[in-house]
Amino acid sequence: MRHILKGVAVFLFAAVSVSASAQKYTGGIVDKTVAVVGNEVIMISDVESEMQVMLSYGMQSDRKARCELLESMMSSKLFLMQARVDSITVNQDNVEGELNNRIEMLKTNFGGEDAVEKEFGKPLYKLRQEWRADIEDQTLTQQMQQEIASKIPDLTPYDVQKYIDETETEDLPMVPIKYQLSQICIYPDREAANLAVKERLLSIRERIINGEKFSTLARIYSQDPGSARKGGELGMASKAIFWPVFSDAAMALKPGIVSQIVETPDGFHIIEVLEKKGDMFNARHILLKPEYTSEDRSRAFKTLDSLKTELHNEAVTFELAARFYSEDPATRTNGGQMADPTTGSSYFEIDQLKPQDYAAIRDLKEGEISDPVESLDNEGRNGNTVYKIIKVDKIIPAHPATFLNDYTLLLGQAKQKLQMEAINEFIDSKIKSTYIVIDPMFEDCVFEREGWYEKFRKAE
Repeated sequence: MRHILKGVAVFLFAAVSVSASAQKYTGGIVDKTVAVVGNEVIMISDVESEMQVMLSYGMQSDRKARCELLESMMSSKLFLMQARVDSITVNQDNVEGELNNRIEMLKTNFGGEDAVEKEFGKPLYKLRQEWRADIEDQTLTQQMQQEIASKIPDLTPYDVQKYIDETETEDLPMVPIKYQLSQICIYPDREAANLAVKERLLSIRERIINGEKFSTLARIYSQDPGSARKGGELGMASKAIFWPVFSDAAMALKPGIVSQIVETPDGFHIIEVLEKKGDMFNARHILLKPEYTSEDRSRAFKTLDSLKTELHNEAVTFELAARFYSEDPATRTNGGQMADPTTGSSYFEIDQLKPQDYAAIRDLKEGEISDPVESLDNEGRNGNTVYKIIKVDKIIPAHPATFLNDYTLLLGQAKQKLQMEAINEFIDSKIKSTYIVIDPMFEDCVFEREGWYEKFRKAE
């Protein structure tokens, strides 16, 4: 149930034993320089640290992966040096924000500041200095790449047509099937369901106050599967990773005191704080979510069935019925027309639809209306239960992109191709003109760019 703020990239750096890592290459080496790019140095320990990050994302750790990683790191150094030459600056507020998020996640992962310092063998202030420098370098590298890409002039329709003519048909993007849809929604009696779940939670809270164990009742009743099996315990974690209302309630509690009911987008909670340390806490909680009855579903489906019959008989238009009957505020004012909440587009690809919605319309033709279906809206973390009928307004079949129908998509593809060519030209030219030395221990690597092979230090 932990809540991570959107749009924040968090990188977890695992501690690396340098001596053990170095021995992957050649015995007895504690650490050594494996590449010099201008005035930038890459150590074995740098490669292994990045390798550990890749491993945390489930990527393979082998010789080929290390070769690819070294080449990527050397290329990044070329961008970094140019960014410094061009006096590109970074937004320090963004750097500090990303650094703080990294620290908070590590503290949560390892169980506090002391545990982080023990894991990495350095005081936190030293780690902050090192990671701040890493984030600044990463940001400068990205900004330099964007600077190169931004120099590509705006393309004309002639340029797009030229891109189409020069690209093999099978290499042109395939536009997937898209749907334009409208809906009429009816919600279950959420007020009654919320009241029922609060009464259940108050009863559980009273049992705890009267002497029953919080952990035992959490295992029996909590609907947070991650913590229920641990007696509701969440573990020592930063308050920043939870919903704010949950963190505020927990931080206000004294250890051993059971909170009143706390509502979050996940549902309703009672909380018991076990330990607080700075802006971190360890707490137990019991989560209950509103549940709806078969009567709710039957009542909604009966209304929707009647509406579908009226629509089929053309007694009323779908647009007018949606404006009058639909309980979804996001679509009823548009006559029921659905839009992607992320992009605002009225066209949906299959993977952008709720599974329940796609199952309801996948066999329908344009103009047809689905049977009533139980689905989810776009509110909260996972959406709230809603009952609906869906009309298929329009279907655009899957097809290869064409100048006439998919100009914007092809324009983006053509520009991206030119941007990648510009970035590749930058790297190739910088390899030729920059002082670069690569240790022979990597000379068996298969690099993407031929220029690297001329930069190996000759074995003594």
